[in-house]
Amino acid sequence: MKLDQLYNLIGPDMQAVDAVIRTRLHSEVLLVRQVAEYIINAGGKRLRPALVLLSAGALGYSGSRHHELAAIIEFIHTATLLHDDVVDESDLRRGRETANALFGNAASVLVGDFLYSRSFQMMVEVGDMRIMRVLSDATNIIAEGEVLQLMNCHDADVDEERYLQVIRYKTAKLFEAASQLGAIIGGAGPEMERSLAEYGMHLGTAFQLIDDVLDYSGAEAETGKHLGDDLAEGKPTLPLIHVMQNGTSDQAECVRKAIEQGGREDFPAVLAAIRATGALEHTQKQARAEAERAAGALESLPASTYKDSLLELSAFAVARSF
Repeated sequence: MKLDQLYNLIGPDMQAVDAVIRTRLHSEVLLVRQVAEYIINAGGKRLRPALVLLSAGALGYSGSRHHELAAIIEFIHTATLLHDDVVDESDLRRGRETANALFGNAASVLVGDFLYSRSFQMMVEVGDMRIMRVLSDATNIIAEGEVLQLMNCHDADVDEERYLQVIRYKTAKLFEAASQLGAIIGGAGPEMERSLAEYGMHLGTAFQLIDDVLDYSGAEAETGKHLGDDLAEGKPTLPLIHVMQNGTSDQAECVRKAIEQGGREDFPAVLAAIRATGALEHTQKQARAEAERAAGALESLPASTYKDSLLELSAFAVARSF
């Protein structure tokens, strides 16, 4: 199953979201437009906006407010990418130069700020305090997740629980908010709203865990990033944590040194340790468990083609190669 097949159901809605994005990107400041358009048009998966549309559709929503909410979600996500790439000193994303590599760190940070503030302007226009609370809480938690990840960098003593907390905050929270927004505008009751939020949280966790796998096994032409980027940045992701906890003393020491020092010099040895200890298989197993929890959260959702697409998305999360 490919994403374009999954998105067939919401094709017209996604076009409407893109129209909102183009309109709302407008700024009288040329550099703001250039940087924002560069990253928005970089060919991302648009997963988070799709979750708003699919969740709302699964509950029979037939208005147009979900287009605005989906655009807000994409702006928040894009702002985090701009800031992430500056913090991580990344030079490649989605197979292209990052905005900070092309326009500089200062422009990337400030345009990220513009996108955050534009998203809050749009939230106010929506005029729903429940929606504003979900989005503002999510934005705050994402920021906390960024700081947690920064604190974990070059720390070889990070355990699985601490690492999963970073994922829940930094990545899964926006997935959760997107699904929850669809539930809110779809008129879901409290239990259904919680179920859809839970679906998004587990789905986002599964996606990030597979990203961890692809950082050591993906084809750069498909992933659009360099292999070993996480290692170069000293990030103790789940495959590395698994080696630390289950490898030989030599393998654990090799990974510890790589995390603490960063860089790519030890990448071949670390990759050998990852393969020898089954670390990628372990991480994939964790991702599959998260995807299964996501699917299980939809049990009480009425049958529909939208529900089918949400279920297919949870399967895609762990079967993808990009």
